[in-house]
Amino acid sequence: MSLHRRQFTCAALALPFGLSAAQAAGLTETDAASGIRAALERGASAAVSQLGRNDGFLGNPLVRIELPGYLKDAVKVLKATGQGKRVDELVTAMNRAAEAAVPAARPLLVNAVKSMSVEDGLKLLRGGDDAVTQFFAAKTRAPLTEKFLPIVTRSTEKVALADKYNAVAGKALGLGLVKPEDANIQGYVTRRALDGLFLMIAQEEKKIRQDPVGSGSAILKKVFGGL
Repeated sequence: MSLHRRQFTCAALALPFGLSAAQAAGLTETDAASGIRAALERGASAAVSQLGRNDGFLGNPLVRIELPGYLKDAVKVLKATGQGKRVDELVTAMNRAAEAAVPAARPLLVNAVKSMSVEDGLKLLRGGDDAVTQFFAAKTRAPLTEKFLPIVTRSTEKVALADKYNAVAGKALGLGLVKPEDANIQGYVTRRALDGLFLMIAQEEKKIRQDPVGSGSAILKKVFGGL
């Protein structure tokens, strides 16, 4: 594809966002792909850095992992019998497990960025506020689940109440009160850790789209500045 045609194509894509043809003409498909890759890298790096540290989950109310709702009655009983401290230890352990797992996401997220095509970039540029995040989720959620699960398992198996969680969750599954993926603490924490990771990536993406100038990146400013 010639440079002129690439510029024309990006101009046509950009017009629905309110850019003038003159503004859009300077944006090539390569620019668009580079901008999206930069957004992907920045969002992923920020999310991993925020979550993959002590209190990354436990100290953040947006992603803090609590016991699922169906265990509330059981928790009340435990606290009433003076075992509230053990419940708190379990919640802390779940969040620490998520914090330990998140750094393992970085290589897979980086590979997803590298594998992105120009066509992918253009689709993401035209997408909504979380288009980049949805791209990450589609590309990495399944392999990240495989990576997170053993890390979470090693962290949670040290906690006394973990087995009791699994026993109660197993009964709840039989009654249709819990999803199969939440029927044990390892699966539950892994899923919630991934939910938290993608939520933080989405927040970073939204910031970039709303304030590309504030990102301090020339390519992000060029690609997202007129959207």
